[in-house]
Amino acid sequence: MSFVVRLSPAAGADLERLFEFLLDRAETTEDLDRAQAAIDAVRAATQHLLATTPFSFRKAAQNPAQRELIIPFVGTGYVALFEIVSASKVIVLAVRHQREEDYH
Repeated sequence: MSFVVRLSPAAGADLERLFEFLLDRAETTEDLDRAQAAIDAVRAATQHLLATTPFSFRKAAQNPAQRELIIPFVGTGYVALFEIVSASKVIVLAVRHQREEDYH
């Protein structure tokens, strides 16, 4: 079975915020490339992993449909909060860096 994976507007804004943060800290062209690679890694992981195995990730709340996907990237990584909304659809609700306190 395959799930359709969608980003909520809030998750899209989170990706923009994370990308802007990485761009602001970039000092070299390699840093700029790494910023794009980080966002690409988050997008690829959410699209691929959540489309095939969304129930295999850790529960994030009392609601068993809300879960978190850990996305490793260069020594740290990102966390995507998502909800399985139907037998065929997953919505990514928020994305944060692992070192951030909580979802914004």
